[in-house]
Amino acid sequence: MARAIVYTEFGSPDVLHQIEIPDPIALSGEAVVRIEAAGANPIDAKLRSAKRPSPPITEPRTVGFDGAGVIESLGDDVDGFAVGDRVAIRDTVGTYASMLAVPVEKLVALPDSVTAAEGAGIGIPAGTAYQALRSLDVAEGDVLLVHGGSGSVGQAAVQFAVAWGATVIATASPARHDQLRDLGASPVAYGDGLLERVRAAAPDGVTVALDCAGTDAAIEVSLELVADRDRIATIVRGPDAASFGIRAFSGGSPEPLTEQELAWRAEALAATVELLASGDFVIELGPELPLGEAAQAHELMESGAASGKIVLIP
Repeated sequence: MARAIVYTEFGSPDVLHQIEIPDPIALSGEAVVRIEAAGANPIDAKLRSAKRPSPPITEPRTVGFDGAGVIESLGDDVDGFAVGDRVAIRDTVGTYASMLAVPVEKLVALPDSVTAAEGAGIGIPAGTAYQALRSLDVAEGDVLLVHGGSGSVGQAAVQFAVAWGATVIATASPARHDQLRDLGASPVAYGDGLLERVRAAAPDGVTVALDCAGTDAAIEVSLELVADRDRIATIVRGPDAASFGIRAFSGGSPEPLTEQELAWRAEALAATVELLASGDFVIELGPELPLGEAAQAHELMESGAASGKIVLIP
């Protein structure tokens, strides 16, 4: 029997529990993946706690969207993959599990130089950052301001923007500044005086801003510095982004992502794996916990007590 983390009611991390489930079977166009690592993301906790609306629970609800592992079996009509291949998984519900049937279009091959934990840390953070920057048309010559640059999405945004030739200013606590410098950004501390510090760091101005923090200060500073509001976006303040005249990508936004934006999110997985393999991208890894300790993973994630990507190991 396979194992999976589920919940049957909304609530605190304590509603998460491990159960046995029948071993999955690969249908046409699918692969059964033995999960070696599952990435924990804030959206997992928001759905579990009902902070992000979702349909009523009518049966045990599985958790997680990102993971990595090894293909155990293949369904019909699958090309390009073989049993034993190492793969990363994106946008597939239920990755907090020991085995999962995954549509092959949600898989990307992992080279030996990329660990399962790194592969499990790509999907949502890198997909969100990649799509947001593509939507904002970030390119060589831009000066990008990233609020919340030390988070997983922020770090990915910094690295993509630097790779594309942009200058990056990123906000974070001082303890995280050296890390941001290593990624190629100029760090500034958030808090009182943020506007003046960003202006000092970017004397020629800021052309585009991405909010990964969700604070009022992040929105206000972005509005003050970026002339074109169509080049200001948030991934956190979706419900009220329109009231500021800025864009929102998910983050509770009532506006769904476009087909092109969804395509960019899908494209990000292979793009990030390639950069990881070449040594041009870093995923900050945090605690690794056994699958059965998913509740503790959510507690760490929600409290902010751990830095880096929290990974569950079946």
